[in-house]
Amino acid sequence: MVSMNNRQRFYASLHYGTPDRLPYFEEGIREDVLESWREQGHQVGDEAQELFKADGMEEVKIDLVPIPGYKGLPRTFKELESLEEHLGKVKLTRVLHKWPRQIKNHKKREHVLMVRAHEGFFISMGVEDGRTFTRLMYQIMDEPDFVREFMRVMGQYAAKLTEEILREVEVDALVFSEPIGSNSGALISPKTYESLVLPSYEPLLDTARRYGVGTIICRTYANIKALIPSLLKWGIDCLWACEVEPMVMNYPGLRETFGRELKLIGGIDLDALRKGLEAIREAVEAVVPLTQEGGYIPLADGRVRPDVPYENYVYYRELLKTITHGG
Repeated sequence: MVSMNNRQRFYASLHYGTPDRLPYFEEGIREDVLESWREQGHQVGDEAQELFKADGMEEVKIDLVPIPGYKGLPRTFKELESLEEHLGKVKLTRVLHKWPRQIKNHKKREHVLMVRAHEGFFISMGVEDGRTFTRLMYQIMDEPDFVREFMRVMGQYAAKLTEEILREVEVDALVFSEPIGSNSGALISPKTYESLVLPSYEPLLDTARRYGVGTIICRTYANIKALIPSLLKWGIDCLWACEVEPMVMNYPGLRETFGRELKLIGGIDLDALRKGLEAIREAVEAVVPLTQEGGYIPLADGRVRPDVPYENYVYYRELLKTITHGG
């Protein structure tokens, strides 16, 4: 089989091709984790670094909020008109200061490049705490037209900035972050989601289609199973669920329910890494059928924490290497 670079491997894996092997992306091992492992008596040196080697992946985040040069969020249609006029003048370099210097390297890269282009419904609407969440719930009921228009303005803004990136660089995936619920489920219904939120994503999705972005990802930290049919309807066809109870967002079960149309990233229960070798083996083996079917990239469903023992993580990585290399 012909050897692939990271970008080719990523695309072939998610689009049911024949990759030379499955990709492996780093979950995120911060310095506090390494320090914890050193305290356990492990010298995390060259051998560990070789074992923990991951495929290259970079994510560019377009920080839509706070809005440069604009104080507060609009509360009336007149203020919303003012915001839209202001956003039309915001350049990409106001939110991505280093972008002009990064273009050359991005053009000649072999690693996967994703753009996190939207922060989702609640963050876009200014939800930060219980008070602002309650305010939004009343707005949904009392002022749905205002909420819809607000999301339209933010969607156009996201599309404008994203197009500035796509004009210069080929991007492998577009990411919609959607912190919209909990393990119990989404905090708004599919009907409300389709009425107030998803239409505002259309300019961004259209931009991605025009520039040939091959993968559109919804990354969520909640049980959004009820919203998946709506996402698929709008063309957001890849799910990356993080730190969600595996029983409520079970990846093999999701594939059985939604079929090959729903592509998947993640799905290996991070809690298993805390429990011991048997739990790790069971969690990894559970996703093996997905690795064989395709349309899936295996990964733990969250960032590694200091309470994950070093031996457990090593065992997990050895198992993961086995299945990503076709073992």
